[in-house]
Amino acid sequence: MAIIANQNSILSLKDVRIQDPFWSDYIRLVREVVVPYQWDALNDRIPGAEPSRAIRNLQIAAGEEEGEFYGMVFQDSDVAKWLEAVGYLLECEQDPELERVADTLIDLIAKAQRDDGYLNTYFMLKEPGNEWTNLSECHELYTAGHLIEGAVAYYQATGKRTILEVACRFADYIDTVFGPEPNKLQGYDGHQEIELALVKLYHATGNERYLRLSRFFLDERGKEPHFYDEEYERRGRTNHWGSDFMIKKRTYSQAHAPIREQESAEGHAVRLVYMCSAMADVAVETEDAGLLEACRKLWNNIVTRRMYITGGIGSMAQEESFTLDYDLPNDTAYAETCASIGLIFFAHRMLKAEPDSKYADVMERALYNTVLGGMSKDGRHFFYVNPLEVWPDACGKNHVYDHVKTVRQGWFGCACCPPNVARLLASLGQYIYTVKERTIYTHLYVGGEADIQIGSQKLHLKQQSELPWEGRVMFEIHPETDMDCTLALRIPDWSETAILLVNDERYSPEMANGYAFIRRTWKPGDRVELVLPMNVLRMKGHPLLRDTVGKVALQRGPLVYCLEEADNGKNLHRLFLPANSQPQTSFEPDTLGGVQVIQIEAERLSTDEWGEELYRRNTDKIYGPALATFIPYYAWANRGEGEMTVWVKERP
Repeated sequence: MAIIANQNSILSLKDVRIQDPFWSDYIRLVREVVVPYQWDALNDRIPGAEPSRAIRNLQIAAGEEEGEFYGMVFQDSDVAKWLEAVGYLLECEQDPELERVADTLIDLIAKAQRDDGYLNTYFMLKEPGNEWTNLSECHELYTAGHLIEGAVAYYQATGKRTILEVACRFADYIDTVFGPEPNKLQGYDGHQEIELALVKLYHATGNERYLRLSRFFLDERGKEPHFYDEEYERRGRTNHWGSDFMIKKRTYSQAHAPIREQESAEGHAVRLVYMCSAMADVAVETEDAGLLEACRKLWNNIVTRRMYITGGIGSMAQEESFTLDYDLPNDTAYAETCASIGLIFFAHRMLKAEPDSKYADVMERALYNTVLGGMSKDGRHFFYVNPLEVWPDACGKNHVYDHVKTVRQGWFGCACCPPNVARLLASLGQYIYTVKERTIYTHLYVGGEADIQIGSQKLHLKQQSELPWEGRVMFEIHPETDMDCTLALRIPDWSETAILLVNDERYSPEMANGYAFIRRTWKPGDRVELVLPMNVLRMKGHPLLRDTVGKVALQRGPLVYCLEEADNGKNLHRLFLPANSQPQTSFEPDTLGGVQVIQIEAERLSTDEWGEELYRRNTDKIYGPALATFIPYYAWANRGEGEMTVWVKERP
């Protein structure tokens, strides 16, 4: 297996320190509120929230408590994602008390692990002896993957090996069970995750055994005769969820064809992007051009036909899935928070494979809109799904909206999204830069400092960013000595022009793949200023998007905006934007923690003189003047329950 020697590498969180007027507050929220809150939730200490019992399951498995397993088959994964977020926080900043709590948890996990390395409280407590008999439904390798990710993050942060050794023992055991050899299972999990986790374990240990196993799971997927059928017959045609759809509907878990032959994004959205993330990882590590081309094919289908303007993916509540090209309904959108996080994972890995601003543009779109929107401003309430239009009066009455929550929830029985948000925001420093040879790529404009190794030299890079409210970014470059290297700055797709200055003089950069390349011999104290005009954009959907025809959405910088009842009253569907109306923007520090608000002259469809009739013929519509106020989509539902819409009808 060929390994690439000179990849486009990411920076360690120890080398990136975020100091940003926008993002630092979110990272502080994760550290001070979200992670402690989720620890309380895992320990069942949140009044009124659905119980987790995840820690208690581990205590029972370790012999410290008596009782029965509680929760979903993948309940252990919530603990692992919490530990992963903790690892990222500790890598950024020491916190002895948080580390003490995590060490106590790690001791419990190690105590619960079986002697052979196996660790899954559902099967250990509820179905002992049935391990590896129902991979299509029961998330066994998915849960293992999250344990591995948490272990790697904690080891990289602290250098402590206990949890890494737990992960390695488990992965080594898995490698004795699965593989191409005749005495092993030629199978894979219904929910992808182990594949990308094994690549992380390979990076942490240098053991190519884990990379080979990851590739095996990817290559095995979708082969005939089909693994799902074989294991279904072996266990006597039983199923876990009361239906055999996970077994029979192969598109649901992207098992309908080998991964290199899949033409479009099908099935469960989170599973798809986790799979694609692993495909990109393995393609880069093994120089597999065919696998990378398969990634491009699926990426293009997602972002050109199956992605919401907010970076949400997965348009159907049933099966949390993709449907078909251009089917993106706004009010029944699923757009799971975890799916957008997975899309960010996929984009980040594609940037590592081939720096192109189209990946970073989508990464930024999903991050600023759906992911941030998935968590309340207080850090204690979360959205699982992220619709682009909400009519609260219909929720609970029209069952097509049963999946839609009009306010964020404290916790979920299936609580995958809250810890996913925490681990992404805690690791945000990894997404800002990548380095390839002597080029530093800047993908996200997030203020802070970074220490970067270029060959045998070190460079200290300081970034000051005014995003998302204004488009001005400043860099200070401090090499140890004069240094020849390139700074590549992404020019976002929302900026029609860009102004670049080096040491206060206009600079005309070479442009390639959406990046402005500044090639020079850098001296200590050199300065770069990037100015990205932030006009309010009237965005329109493709003509084949049925749900956006005749409508516009407003976007400014990376932020998509929405109307909310709190500012505009009820019946938002009656508001129209004249095509020639001009928006005005202002920063309102006392609104939603401080946001840039857009106001624009609008018209409201009147109900005057209509009476009680439901339908009329040949009736002229009457419009009255209105002032429409738009707020960033991520901030909606922080002022109580009310209507919301992203897309607004436009009048000529």
